[in-house]
Amino acid sequence: MKNQKKAMLFGLITVLLWSTVASAFKITLSHFEPIQMVLIASLTSIVLLTCIAFKQKKMHLLKKYFVKQPLFYLTLGVINPFLYYLVLFKAYDLLPASQAQALNYTWAITLTLLSVPFLGQKIRKKDWVAILFSYTGALVIATKGDLLGLNFESPLGVAFALLSTLIWASYWIINAKNNNDPIVSLLLGFLLSLPFTLIATALLSDFNFNSIEGILGAVYIGLFEMGISFVLWLMAIKLATNTAQVSNLIFISPFISLFLLSAIVGEEIHPSTFIGLVTIIVGLVIQQINWHNKRRVVTEKS
Repeated sequence: MKNQKKAMLFGLITVLLWSTVASAFKITLSHFEPIQMVLIASLTSIVLLTCIAFKQKKMHLLKKYFVKQPLFYLTLGVINPFLYYLVLFKAYDLLPASQAQALNYTWAITLTLLSVPFLGQKIRKKDWVAILFSYTGALVIATKGDLLGLNFESPLGVAFALLSTLIWASYWIINAKNNNDPIVSLLLGFLLSLPFTLIATALLSDFNFNSIEGILGAVYIGLFEMGISFVLWLMAIKLATNTAQVSNLIFISPFISLFLLSAIVGEEIHPSTFIGLVTIIVGLVIQQINWHNKRRVVTEKS
């Protein structure tokens, strides 16, 4: 049954969890390399999602889905968690976490751009305005406000952060027509990505996980970034009578995250990061506003 209060509660819990992960990323990166984090976090998520699927009596769907669409789920798994988190963690490794997480928020704009060639959608006027705001904000963050000088502190870090948005948006485009159970689908993708993660760990790093703090950090990421938050968000959307109210909670997350990065990690938040993030959020809000309905309401009231 629909229950907006419960939906908002689950949505708020999810947003609070997401707000902590940037700090968890940065702390864990001081102990492990990005691919090592991907491996431990993925294994943690697999255990969690398996328990949920088992409790819901859906484990039999794993074989059914794979036999029916093996290449589809293999592609999803390679994209997420393998490629996406490897690239994202590398961006956090090269950039201050405040910059990396703010740049990552432009993924919704990247999704809009990719929807044109792959989903046949048209870019509306408000989308162009949103794109202008969001990428201007990204440029402010990347250059620390030096827009004319275009002096990037870490060009490679910025490139990885923006590449992560491309990968994440691609994942959702490919997954757009997937009507199968979302938890089982996610679990199957994680299982199929595991061999790639193991091979990459052997090639790019090693299996020396000798830091308890690092292991705990990666487990936390697997639980609260990849696993529980996904399930809670699904529950919030499913229970919502007003999905927009729940979705708008997302805009709280980056600002809480900046506070936590300063308080927990001790990271100095550059003023340009805050300004750029606000600009990105303004772009995202503009993209979501239904101007047509607002004009109609104003007309009806007058």
